[in-house]
Amino acid sequence: MSRLTYVAHGPYAPPVAARELTAVSADGARLHVEVHGSEGAPAVVLAHGWTCSTAFWAAQIRDLAVDHRVIAYDQRGHGRSPASDACGTDALADDLEAVLAATLAPGEKAVLAGHSMGGMTLMAASARPRFREHAAAVLLCSTGSSRLVAESLVVPMPAGRLRTRLTKSVLGSRAPLGPVTPLARRILKYATLGAGSSPVMVEACARIVHACPRRVRHGWSVVLDVLDLDEGVRQLTVPTAVVVGTADRMTPPVHARSLVAALPNCVGITELAGLGHMTPVEAPELVSSRIRELVTTYAQIKEGA
Repeated sequence: MSRLTYVAHGPYAPPVAARELTAVSADGARLHVEVHGSEGAPAVVLAHGWTCSTAFWAAQIRDLAVDHRVIAYDQRGHGRSPASDACGTDALADDLEAVLAATLAPGEKAVLAGHSMGGMTLMAASARPRFREHAAAVLLCSTGSSRLVAESLVVPMPAGRLRTRLTKSVLGSRAPLGPVTPLARRILKYATLGAGSSPVMVEACARIVHACPRRVRHGWSVVLDVLDLDEGVRQLTVPTAVVVGTADRMTPPVHARSLVAALPNCVGITELAGLGHMTPVEAPELVSSRIRELVTTYAQIKEGA
């Protein structure tokens, strides 16, 4: 689609998929799916966040596809997946199940990684039969299960009703983002990345976020405003690791620590000093290494038994 204007060169340029397919969700929504790497290699499934797309995982795909089968998909309305009137956590879970059914063999295990709304997707699907059939382990990056607007630090003022109201207005804005300008980069960097983020990182994120249609951006912001997936966290019984940036304004570390306290099988938290919300872009090697560790420890147990 013409709205997709990702960076064309460097570590954040989207790799060419080995194959592409369309997964059809429970309500008929069509989801763009990419498969990278070799068939038969250990499987990794990547779920991106709000206003992003498969391009957000470019660095992880390029790294992991050398010796993994990496499956990435566009959430409905994002990237190359058409928009749908249905927005909600059930839709997120339905879509993930559809992707798993379309790409994994019966009983095949995979490590599932989700960033932001992608992590919420994994929480929403945690009790679903197909999730439990296929999930060997989970990585939650820069995400939370509830109170997203109340805990957000995007608006620089003390916590309270006024900050919550202003944050809701900012995140739920229907205004078009327009072209990626120097001012747009500065705003995006403040809201979503750490102060030390390189211009290359900021440019990659800005192009991805600005490509999201404003109707889609607003529709999913309403879902995030009322999100309550605390029960989904308690149902997430597979080994789960958590990653968060200490300077994350969108989903501050308080969310990660709450997840760690509630997860039945948490296998560690990594807090990245000075990093913001876009951890897979800001710390690509570390996020890839966490995924590799989960594959080695949990997804290959039966193979080596």
